[in-house]
Amino acid sequence: MKLGIINGWSEDSFAYVAQKGLHAVEFCCNHNYDSMEVAGHVDEIRERMEKYDVVVGSIGRWGQRRIDENGNIIESALQHDKNLIDAASALGCPVFNTGCNAVEGKSFEENCAIAIDYFGKLIDYAKGKNVKIAVYNCSWENFVVEDPAWEIVLGALPDLWLKYDTSHCLGRRGDYIKEMYKWGERIAHFHLKGSMYIDGHHYDDPPAGLDQVNWGAVMNLLYTKGYNGMISIEPHSGRWMGVRGQWGVDFTIKFITPYIMPEDYEWNGNPYMP
Repeated sequence: MKLGIINGWSEDSFAYVAQKGLHAVEFCCNHNYDSMEVAGHVDEIRERMEKYDVVVGSIGRWGQRRIDENGNIIESALQHDKNLIDAASALGCPVFNTGCNAVEGKSFEENCAIAIDYFGKLIDYAKGKNVKIAVYNCSWENFVVEDPAWEIVLGALPDLWLKYDTSHCLGRRGDYIKEMYKWGERIAHFHLKGSMYIDGHHYDDPPAGLDQVNWGAVMNLLYTKGYNGMISIEPHSGRWMGVRGQWGVDFTIKFITPYIMPEDYEWNGNPYMP
């Protein structure tokens, strides 16, 4: 696994990531950005990757409405996703995160069929580009966030993956351990974000390690389900800002680093160990 953080694609962003001692960055080129802000500048981004020894571990587009009120694909939205898949391929980024909104007035089954068609188009487009398509489990213009939608959509598309974030499961009062146990083999990207609930009500998304998530159990499931991708820190708290927020990022890096097995770790072959 490789520890990284969500940040931008500017020179300053790469310098910040490197200053934190991290070697991976995630781009969130959301609905309020033109996809060409990334896709049109892959040469400059590649230079920054080499300069700062930072890889692009994930690119995603959140909040994009992709299906119109009649259930038809919005072609401009599809093109933005294709642009970012091309950017991911050019940058050696292994995963593109996306979603699919439900259409009001359509049944659950009809919306699932629409999502299968949409994601299928992205999967077909990404063939040969070394980029996995992953649906994020956030409900921002996306309904494919949990079972039974996963059973239907991922069941129909064996090449569709998941971008998983425990905080979104907790926000739906779900069981993230159960979800990861069932779907862990399909996780292609993982967000590291804390969650804190008091008396059943959301209080904050503090830095991971200063929250209520059982990170030991989470990491155990990631390892035992075969995950070997990016662990992406997502600073997301309105209460942890400024100096405190930056200390929180540093805290999370120190907190999670012992959970990540070094790539060069060697086993001495002790016969008394499994």
